[in-house]
Amino acid sequence: MKSWRGRSGLAKVDLYTRATVYMLLWSAVFVLGLLLLVRPIRHEAPLLLVVVAPVLNLANGILCHRFLSRAMDAYLRPGTVLRPREVLPAAAAGTATTAAVLLEAATADVTGLLPGMLGAALVPFLAGHCLIVRARIVALHQALLIGLLFFLVPLTDRDTVQSVSTVVTVAFITGWLAVTVRLSLWVLGVVFELREARDVQARLAVAEERLRFGRDLHDILGRNLSVIALKSELAVQLARRERPEAVDQMIEVQRIAQESQREVRDVVRGYREADLRVELEGARSVLDAAGIDCAVDSAGPWLDLPDEVRSALGWVVRETTTNVLRHGDARRCAIAVREEEDSVLLTVENDGVRTEADAEGGTEGGAGDGGTGARTGSGTGLVGLRERLAAVGGTLEAGPEDGGTFRVTARIPVDRVPGAGAKVVRIPGSGTRVIR
Repeated sequence: MKSWRGRSGLAKVDLYTRATVYMLLWSAVFVLGLLLLVRPIRHEAPLLLVVVAPVLNLANGILCHRFLSRAMDAYLRPGTVLRPREVLPAAAAGTATTAAVLLEAATADVTGLLPGMLGAALVPFLAGHCLIVRARIVALHQALLIGLLFFLVPLTDRDTVQSVSTVVTVAFITGWLAVTVRLSLWVLGVVFELREARDVQARLAVAEERLRFGRDLHDILGRNLSVIALKSELAVQLARRERPEAVDQMIEVQRIAQESQREVRDVVRGYREADLRVELEGARSVLDAAGIDCAVDSAGPWLDLPDEVRSALGWVVRETTTNVLRHGDARRCAIAVREEEDSVLLTVENDGVRTEADAEGGTEGGAGDGGTGARTGSGTGLVGLRERLAAVGGTLEAGPEDGGTFRVTARIPVDRVPGAGAKVVRIPGSGTRVIR
């Protein structure tokens, strides 16, 4: 069982809402149990009722607890079918209510306890009942209940004023319960829908980018491949006729193929590269919109770095921002880009790390799904980020820090040229790059 800190924000809201509703149910069971132990009932009521009533109260609580659990699932997940045995809680509530009326009728000194006893006997069942039927049906059943009470309460030898007071009190208790439980589950349902909408939005963004990528490839390759096919066919016909123009056609085919290759590389580069400045602004905007306080410190000479370096750092910002949103329960995030003695340093630090156990079970020393270090793979997660940084001579460190935070640190070496004020960035496979 996960601890409170180990749960996501949505799981916390779900647990809090369900626990609150369960607390209402068992509070009613506890109150009725106390009322059944008052001195007049123990001394004046028949022994059979004194013994059986607490047992019926406990059975009512247990059966209605299971019924309430299924009712909440049915309300949050439309289409869930409640099994026929769910009529047992209704029978238990009715039996407990009848026992309360009989006890009051057999005891002369508990006139003021009847409203509380009736309300406490009915609350466990009505907590789940108000979730499985429409609001108008709940109101109709509430009216029928009031009518039934107007018939039963006078049987306890109460006068008209006392009967009306009792019925009104019970109606208020049950009505307040129905409104409270239904509104609480409605709010929880809205939270679930918002989470689903957020996931759908993310999937749509990915699908849109794939469509754009596919459209660009189609626009580039479709025409060029058609031309290559036609010119190749023409070259074949000319070659069969031993015409010298066949060589010219194949040279043209080669040129178009090389041009297509270059254009495809440009499309892929635009699809895969990330700009550091854009990613920093995007991270600030997205995190602020998600209710996470984001502080970005990007002052420094890093803007003059080569495109490869800024692209690699941009990917670190993009991936860590995504993981802050999708994993853990962050409230604050700090992103900083600065230059140290011989390197450019990017740090992303957030709170909301779940548990130390989760962190140890994470990827590559990261916080698993509890912080900025999350998924792995060739293009995402810590492995992908390390590969991108390694391509420009950089390194990546990730792990939990003191105070329940998680930090990702990307470092790319930058050597200064003495007396020139310039910087040399060593990129594997590309020699050195001097930036003045």
